[in-house]
Amino acid sequence: MSITIHIPTPMRQHADGQASVQVSGTSVQTALASLGEKYPALTARIFENGQVRRFVNIYLNNEDIRYLDSLTTAVKDGDELAIIPAVAGG
Repeated sequence: MSITIHIPTPMRQHADGQASVQVSGTSVQTALASLGEKYPALTARIFENGQVRRFVNIYLNNEDIRYLDSLTTAVKDGDELAIIPAVAGG
């Protein structure tokens, strides 16, 4: 099962400059775990104490996973995950 994960520009340095990565998985969590196996430095930028960091948003096919089943949301072949760091300023 092939899932595409889109890597935001600030995190690409930890993914060998890749804008997107193909991984396998049956849930958002297993897909992100597969990403972490390929690029371990990304795991620390996405997760804190086993949960997605507060200022990191994960979208599955343009739907925020917080409004789905969070990390346990099922994924299927061809799905796309996007990692979106929150931006704040004033």
